[in-house]
Amino acid sequence: MTEYIIIVALIAVAAIGVYRLFGDTLRNQTAGLAKEMSGQESDQEVSKAQTSANEASSQAGSAKDLSNYGEGNQK
Repeated sequence: MTEYIIIVALIAVAAIGVYRLFGDTLRNQTAGLAKEMSGQESDQEVSKAQTSANEASSQAGSAKDLSNYGEGNQK
């Protein structure tokens, strides 16, 4: 039972990390979808999602360790 709890905790930590990295992109895409479904233009949200995706991609490519872990994190 303890092993399963550890595995679930590790999966949760990984999911939190992925969401922090791509959270802005997901929120902007969801906002764009909601606007399009309501008949409004979503050009601004799509542009924000693209910008967030580019920022997430550049952050994913940089090396992180304990000395610089907090740098560049979203607020």
